Amino acid sequence: MKTLLVVLLLCSLSAHPQSVVDKAKALYDAKKYDESTRLLKTVADTDPSYAASQYYLGRIAYDQKDYDAAEEYLEDAIEASPKVADYHYWLANVWGAMARDANVLKQGILAPKIKDEYEETIKLDPKNLDAQWGLITFYTEAPGFMGGSFEKAHETAAAIGKIDVADGHRAKGSVYEKEEKYADAEKEFVAAYKLKPATRQSLIAYYVRRTQHDKAFVLLDEALVGDPANMIIVYQYGRTSAITGQRMEKGEECLKKYLTYQPKENEPSHGGAHMRLGQIYEKQGNKAEAKRSYQAALKIDQSLKEAKEGLDRVSK
Repeated sequence: MKTLLVVLLLCSLSAHPQSVVDKAKALYDAKKYDESTRLLKTVADTDPSYAASQYYLGRIAYDQKDYDAAEEYLEDAIEASPKVADYHYWLANVWGAMARDANVLKQGILAPKIKDEYEETIKLDPKNLDAQWGLITFYTEAPGFMGGSFEKAHETAAAIGKIDVADGHRAKGSVYEKEEKYADAEKEFVAAYKLKPATRQSLIAYYVRRTQHDKAFVLLDEALVGDPANMIIVYQYGRTSAITGQRMEKGEECLKKYLTYQPKENEPSHGGAHMRLGQIYEKQGNKAEAKRSYQAALKIDQSLKEAKEGLDRVSK
């Protein structure tokens, strides 16, 4: 009986072999970009998985900050399969990244395209909070003649609130802060935190931006006491220390602890942790350690602008 089950299992596996794109995605998730790219480029444009292969090539190019290539791949993915929300969402992100360093003329060309792609994402996937947040960023940062609008930002925040009440408060807080309505912003960030403690960092970051550092550290101390093994809180403490120049011994301890942890996808990288350590050492006047930390950060991620600037300062 056991032999028969094994045979049936093997037959099942051979009937459903892992696809090239599945293998490439696993490599992409492991940040093995070169290996993933080689596999993805073997997928022919007549293959049913061609759109997905172009999507992941676009994601790789985006991660490597090759935005021109990312744009081309994602446009190919959309042409091959126009009804996939994620394809539109990431194309909007690519154009947003391009717009950050573009001249005003180029920004004016990209702005409506960014907005349209976020809106298409939401049309295809109404509960896509990432795209809703993309619109919040667009409406609060784009000038009015390019489509920026605080009124529309508030409408989008309300739409977010219908999907996730806490995130709706956080979105309202972000809009109020951009409007410089700071009392209203704080109320919304606090409301979000009370409903969902995981939004703590948004409130902490708000206090840091407003130079209300004591309030930020009260939240961090409470979080560390309540959940000392939570490595995201550990990182947040170190980051806040590096930015504010306060509680630096504790901040150094936290960042060193974070460097013993292997971050998961979408968690702060070791490159960022090394950079924050460098900022702490620099504020302490320890140029030698700051230099080593900045170099370690850039070895992991060459795009860390603050690490490059810090390294320039401590190398003089």
